[in-house]
Amino acid sequence: MSSGHIKTTNDFFVVKAQSEKIPGHARYGLIASKRIFKLAVERNRAKRLARDWLTVHEDLMLPDFDYVFILQKPILNCHREFGRRNMKRSLKNIARTYRKNVLQPQ
Repeated sequence: MSSGHIKTTNDFFVVKAQSEKIPGHARYGLIASKRIFKLAVERNRAKRLARDWLTVHEDLMLPDFDYVFILQKPILNCHREFGRRNMKRSLKNIARTYRKNVLQPQ
């Protein structure tokens, strides 16, 4: 694994994080592909749910990282609190992996 790329997954999304070239605040992008979500209403709902979960745990995002969230179909049937817990777990996992691999080189 290169020092700048971190990936974590769960049933609802895949998160890819990469250190950005110009330091600043954390940025994120949401991908809800037409291949997975056939209807626009499903794509919009999936992005709305993920955005809600992210705003609750924005403080857990590493400031000099860019995040890409690739949304999966089960997100449409997820309850808000369960989704928020999964988002928190994923963001903490990325931070832990970053500290382990980058800040404490072997």
